[in-house]
Parts: sequence; C-alpha cells; structure tokens
Amino acid sequence: MRLRSLLFVPGDRPDRMEKALASGADALILDLEDSVALGRKAAARAAVRSFLSSNRPLSVLVRVNPLSSPFIDADLEALQGVRADGIMLPKAEGAASIGAIAHRTDLPILPIATETPAALFQLGSYGEVADRLIGLTWGAEDLPAAIGATAAREPDGRYTAPLETVRSLALFAAHAAHVAAIETVYPAFRDLEGLSAYAARGARDGFSGMMAIHPDQVAPINAAFTPSEAEVTAALAIVAAFTAQPDAGVLAVDGKMVDAPHLAQARRLLGRAGEDA
Repeated sequence: MRLRSLLFVPGDRPDRMEKALASGADALILDLEDSVALGRKAAARAAVRSFLSSNRPLSVLVRVNPLSSPFIDADLEALQGVRADGIMLPKAEGAASIGAIAHRTDLPILPIATETPAALFQLGSYGEVADRLIGLTWGAEDLPAAIGATAAREPDGRYTAPLETVRSLALFAAHAAHVAAIETVYPAFRDLEGLSAYAARGARDGFSGMMAIHPDQVAPINAAFTPSEAEVTAALAIVAAFTAQPDAGVLAVDGKMVDAPHLAQARRLLGRAGEDA
C-alpha cells in the first residue's frame, strides 16, 4: 500500500467521499471520530459502510473512535462484510491497544500513537505488533490539551519543544518497528507554501508520507514524498556501484565516498520511488 498522502474525509459526508476519489491521494481516511458530531455517529457509520460496499480505485482506511469510547463496538460492526483496507486507531497506547483491537478485526491498523501522555511511554512496544500495523503516525492536537499546554506551536509555526520531542519519538518508533512513518496534518490548509515546506521537512527527516485535511493539500504532499529524478539517479548509481563490487566496504560514486549506510538509504529511496533496488 503506497502511503505518500492520506486524505481525511468526514464520515457523514458521502458527497465529499466521492469527490475525494479524484483528489490524487494515495489513500482516504473516512473519519468516524473527531469530525463527526455525537448525534451524527450512526449516520456516519451508515455512509461509510455504503461507500465501502462499492468499488473504488484507491485504498480506504477508517478512523474509528478510541477504544475507551462507547462507539467502538458499533464502529467495528459497521466494517464487517465490506472492503476497508485498514483501521486508524486514535489515542492508541502501544502494543496493548493494538492487541485489544486486533482480535476483533482482521484489518491492518494505523495507530495515532501520541495523543495521550501515557502513549509516549509505550512507543517502543509497537515492534511487538508490527505484523498488524500499516504504519505509525502522530498528532499535535490532543496531547497539548491533555497536558494543559496552551499551544503546540510557536508564533512562527514551529512546534514547541515538547511537541518537537514527541514528533521525533514517533518517527523513531515507526522505524524501530520497521513500519511506515506518517507525518501529521498541517492545519493551515490554505497555506500551500507553508505546507510544501513542512512536507519537505518531513520527507527529509525520514517520514514516508503525510496526512491531509483538504484536497488542495494532496498535490504538494505527493510532490514532497516522491523522490526527484536526480535523487533516483543518484540512488541507482550507488546501488549499481555496490552490485558491481559486492565485497567493497567503501566506494567512490560521483566524487563522494559511500558505504553501507548510503547503500541502505539508496535502496529505501528507490523503494519509495517504486524502482527495483
């Protein structure tokens, strides 16, 4: 499953679901949680179930309500017998949360792994349940509220020090579990220039994709998480050099010394680009 861009769509808006199919996103996230009012939960489940009963050209995940909510049983029941590609689990708290839901569904899971203070101390446990994961993502909205922080970002848009730490821990947790690291949303959906810079930073730091809250965000996100032609050419050259000299520890490629970490990085980039490595 390619996951450069994952576009949220409110579960009670079937009109937006249909439009989102043409957004260019790699996957849709049909939301039964935050974007759906309490009185609309049943209608959202019915709309999501109807949408999932039809053929569609891209992957579709469903964000269910948290395990602690009174809605989780009905959410999971609504997904039985239809073709979803995965579940997004909010307020996940490590392997225990995955275990608690995994025996109730065969669908792979994308946890939002940083929405409670307790969740941060369980990030290292996701490797135990990696076979049930699509990837791992984080959030910058619920946690500040949970700890009484007045903001998640500085006036210039950068994360505050606690949230920057959380972002880094989520990134490392995903890589430790050997699953896709998915960057969180960029809330200022009209600021496409800022989004492009943010997404490029995510790709630079090691995230492999990003969530979107508006269709206009999809193209900049896809661009940021798609390796450029120059990057692919450079990576192919590194792989070719080591293929030609498999016993070498260090080689010179295009005037630069490269070794095993560079080879691993090149292969990872080619995998993201859909190239054979």
